Amino acid sequence: MPALVLLGAQWGDEGKGKATDLLGGSVDYVVRYQGGNNAGHTVVVGDQKYALHLLPSGILSPGCVPVIGNGVVVDPAVLLSELSGLNERGVDTSKLLISGNAHLITPYHQTIDKVTERFLGKRRIGTTGRGIGPAYADKINRVGIRVQDLFDESILQQKVDAALHDKNQILVKIFNRRAISTAQVVEEYLGYADRLKDYVADTALVLNNALDEGKVVLMEGGQGTLLDVDHGTYPFVTSSNPTSGGACTGSGVGPTKITRVIGILKAYTTRVGSGPFPTELFDEDGARLRTVGREYGVTTGRDRRCGWFDAVIARYATRVNGLTDFFLTKLDILTGWERIPVCVAYEIDGERVDELPYSQTDFHHAKPVYEYLPGWSEDITKAKTFADLPKNAQGYVKALEEMSGAPISAIGVGPGRTETIEINSFL
Repeated sequence: MPALVLLGAQWGDEGKGKATDLLGGSVDYVVRYQGGNNAGHTVVVGDQKYALHLLPSGILSPGCVPVIGNGVVVDPAVLLSELSGLNERGVDTSKLLISGNAHLITPYHQTIDKVTERFLGKRRIGTTGRGIGPAYADKINRVGIRVQDLFDESILQQKVDAALHDKNQILVKIFNRRAISTAQVVEEYLGYADRLKDYVADTALVLNNALDEGKVVLMEGGQGTLLDVDHGTYPFVTSSNPTSGGACTGSGVGPTKITRVIGILKAYTTRVGSGPFPTELFDEDGARLRTVGREYGVTTGRDRRCGWFDAVIARYATRVNGLTDFFLTKLDILTGWERIPVCVAYEIDGERVDELPYSQTDFHHAKPVYEYLPGWSEDITKAKTFADLPKNAQGYVKALEEMSGAPISAIGVGPGRTETIEINSFL
């Protein structure tokens, strides 16, 4: 049976949580394969709204096993708090599995993240300050702490001590901060062991066995394609690979088992943090998109930067991810505009460019080339089929599909679980 990948096709915040939750009732496992608690999902179930920061969205589907894969960096305090909050609301979290190979975020990662951003000043990246980047840096530098280390006090002590040997020098001598105690970190993290041990497993083995048994596995990315550390707008990116290749390394499932790659695409574009954004709006339209679309970060609460749909980015996402389908979200937010601009290309130094420039310098200077599509004023939130949409809304969807290079198989027409038009099944 297939493994499916579901990921953001822009700069994140496209509505992946709703899409994952929608599929959650039809799949057996939902896997978060990268990122940390710097990526939030909002899922609306009935009259209940859930803000998930680290847990896979599938945790809200009773028949689904949620999995935190080896590619995720885990803040144990955040994870346990999130689990506790869901339990208090009657959500069963007992099926959760956590990879023993996932790396842990520690207090020193958070401290270094925050002081480094302040030190950079105007050159700051715009991180959430939650320690995600420093935790991934330690992973690559082979001085990271993994979930499995919580269950061996001697190894945990050695690894924390080794990590802090250099970090305390930096904190004290460069940033004029107090040194962090190895003993305090070890004591705190040993305290998480008993509370997490029942969740920890060899998740790569579990997932591959499940696929061999005919189960369906959905792999869920955080952030979005343009925030990928290799394929995004570097250096204004996250520290992991939200693109489809990251699904393999972050879960332990090989590429030959993946049959569908679904890109989540907002009907306009948003971005959080610093970095280039060709279609960004600084006028009343931008403010209206932010207000009507409730464009505020789930995890950070920061205002999202808003702009018109960018077809260049969508085509790029199709190419680097090998997308087979799009899930278009928030189409309802565009209701009421008389005409809607869509960026179809860029102008760079007086020349038209139809593909995303690989040069950071060129992308910083890219100006959008717009085409204008007729808008609609009818309420579309009750639409159940594509034919129920106003003709201009249908035309907008068809135009985006043609420009983006992959079929739009589902459309979000409202925030609720049922406010979705399914054109083609993902399974």
